[in-house]
Amino acid sequence: MCIFCKIVQGEIPCNKVHENDEFLAFHDVNPKAPIHILVIPKKHIDKFQNVTPELMAKMTPFIQEVAKILELDQRGYRLIVNNGEDGGQEVMHLHFHILGGTKLLWPQLTPDENKKYL
Repeated sequence: MCIFCKIVQGEIPCNKVHENDEFLAFHDVNPKAPIHILVIPKKHIDKFQNVTPELMAKMTPFIQEVAKILELDQRGYRLIVNNGEDGGQEVMHLHFHILGGTKLLWPQLTPDENKKYL
């Protein structure tokens, strides 16, 4: 059983933001921004490539609701999904990262390049 499934089952605690019958949103333990939330389906799906359109149709409003709860819906946020090992996915359970709470830079750009785009 993966770590996210253990969180869903209550075996590992999390700092929960929001949940419903199908999805759970909680704070990342290693945040990359002032607000860094993980959104997962409660059902184990290993990666984005294997998600169904029907599940995404339900997950989209859930993610939007989480952004609203966090008051990110008006200022903006970054939504990231890493897909598979080469895509940087570290936990093989579908999850979206919601990053916000500040003006986000692109880490692959130099500070001068970031300034140009801000």
